[in-house]
Amino acid sequence: MTTDQPTIARISSLAAAPRWIPGLAVRFTVAICLILIVVVRTLPRIDRMPAPLNDMAVANILTLIFAFLAAMTLLCWFSFVSSYSAGWRRGLLIGAIALAGLFVVSIVLAHFQIPMPVRYVGVDGNMVPRFEPGWSPAADQVVGKLQPVAHDARADLTTTTDDDFPQFLGPNRDCYLPGPELSGDWAASPPKLLWKRPIGAGWSGFAAVNGFAVTLEQRGDQEWVACYEIATGKPVWGHAIEARHYNPLGGLGPRSTPTLHGGRVYALGATGVLRCLDGQTGKLLWKDDLRKRYGLSDAADEALVSWGRAASPLIVDALVVVPAGGLEGKAKSLVAFRAETGEVAWQGGNDQIGYASPALATLAGVRQILSVNEATASGHDPKTGEVLWSHPWPGHSNQDACASQPVALAGDRVLLSKGYGGGAEVISLATTGGGKLTAKTVWADRLVLETKFTNVTVIDGHIYGLSGGILECVAAESGERRWKKGRYGHGQILGVGDKILVQDEDGLVALVEANPEKFVELASFPALDGQTWNNLCLYGNKLLVRNATEAACYELP
Repeated sequence: MTTDQPTIARISSLAAAPRWIPGLAVRFTVAICLILIVVVRTLPRIDRMPAPLNDMAVANILTLIFAFLAAMTLLCWFSFVSSYSAGWRRGLLIGAIALAGLFVVSIVLAHFQIPMPVRYVGVDGNMVPRFEPGWSPAADQVVGKLQPVAHDARADLTTTTDDDFPQFLGPNRDCYLPGPELSGDWAASPPKLLWKRPIGAGWSGFAAVNGFAVTLEQRGDQEWVACYEIATGKPVWGHAIEARHYNPLGGLGPRSTPTLHGGRVYALGATGVLRCLDGQTGKLLWKDDLRKRYGLSDAADEALVSWGRAASPLIVDALVVVPAGGLEGKAKSLVAFRAETGEVAWQGGNDQIGYASPALATLAGVRQILSVNEATASGHDPKTGEVLWSHPWPGHSNQDACASQPVALAGDRVLLSKGYGGGAEVISLATTGGGKLTAKTVWADRLVLETKFTNVTVIDGHIYGLSGGILECVAAESGERRWKKGRYGHGQILGVGDKILVQDEDGLVALVEANPEKFVELASFPALDGQTWNNLCLYGNKLLVRNATEAACYELP
C-alpha cells in the first residue's frame, strides 16, 4: 500500500509545526518585552506623567520584570525546542539555574552578613541593585571600633556660636540657612578639602556646635554616637551600644541625626534606643529603649517600621520629643522625655509612626509640634502631647512610606510632600469657635515635589526639592511648577542665602541658584565616592558631608 504525495506533504508540515510555531512565539514575546522596556523607561521623562508611570524606581522594576520574561522565553526555547546539541542545551539551562541560585543565595546571606563571592549590598533610590566583591570585608567591619586620639581639650558643646548647625536640617530644622554668602565661582576659588576619613555605616548626618560635629554610625555589631573635631576630623569621643539594623533595600546602620543642646547629645538609633550623652566626654547620662517600652519584639518593630527608626530628636522647652510607635491599635505617635532625667512627660496621638522628624512651629497663633505619621499629619500641644489637629496623609511604614518633613509656610499653612505617587499638599490651619484647630487643603498635586526620602527648602515664596531625583521649583502659594531640571538622584539639599547646595546620590556636590525663573547650576565638585543619602551640614563655610563609608570636610569659598 502506498501513500500519495499530498498526504506525505501534510504529514511533513505537521511534523515541522513544533519547530516554527515556538520560534514565532519566541520572537513575538521577546519583541513585546523589548518594546515595553523602551516604553516604561521613556514615560518617567515625560512631563506631568501621573504616578506610578513617572517613577524611575517603578520603571527599573518593570524593566527587570520584562527583561526577565524575555530571557526566560529565550532560555526555554533554546533548552527545550531549538535544534542545538543536547550538550549545549543542558549546559545553558544548568548555568542559568546556577546563576539565579547564586543571586538568591547572595541576597539571603547578605542579611546574615555571611561572605559570598559576590555580595549584594542594597539598592539606590531608583531600586537599582548594587553588588561588590564578596572577598572584600564589609565597610562597617573594616573601620573597627572608634579610637579617639589624645586630645588636650574635651569637646565643648556647651558654648554656642553663630555658625552652629545643632540639629537635623539646621538651627530651625527647616533645611535653610540665611548665610554665609557662598561664592558661585568654584573654578577660580574651588572648595578646599580639609580632611577625609573612613566612617561607620549609616545614613545619619552631622550636627555641629562650637567646632565639634556629632553623628551616628554602625561599626560591626555596635551602633556608635561619635564626636569629631571639625578642624581636623580627629575623633574626640565615642559611645557604643550593641545594636544593629539592616534592611536589604534600606541598607545598614542608623538613619537619624543627633541633636546637640545645652552641652548634651540626644541620639535615636535605628532600633529605637534613645540616648542622652554628656557632650564633653560621651558618657551616658540616660537612655530609653522604645521597643521595650512599647512591648515590641525586634521582628515586630522591623515589620511595622521596616526601614529603621529615622527621626531626629526634637528639643522643646525642657523636653526631648521622638516618635513612639507600638503594636497595631496600641501605637503612640509621639513621646516626650524630660531632657534632664529621661522620665516620660507625656505621650500623644494614636497613629503609627513614619520616618519624618517632629518639628516645632507656631501656626494660627498656636505653638505646636508638627508630626508626619504613617498615614496622617498632625499637630500636638508641646506641654501635653494632645492632638490639636489631624489630616490624612496616606502611606505605610513598610511600603510607600512617609519620610519627608512637614514644613511650616507663611499664612498658617503646612506643606506635606512624599514620593510613591504622593506628591505635595498644602493645608491651612484655622481656629474654630471652640478654640480647636482645623486643617483644610489649599492645593494638592501628586505630580510635584515627590520627595521620597529627601526634604525641601523654601526661599522667597518658592519651594525647591528633589522630585523623583530631579531638582524642582514650585510656587508655594499656588503649587505651580516653575521648572524641573537637574538630575541629582535621591540625594539631599540645603538652602543657603540665595543659593542651594545639592548633594547628589553619588556624592557630587553642586551649587544652584535659588532662581524661580530658570535652573542655573553654578558649580559642582565630587565630594564623596559612593551612594550618599546623608543630609548636609554647614558649619560657617565648612561643609560636612558623609555617606556609609567615608566623611569629609570642605571649606567653601
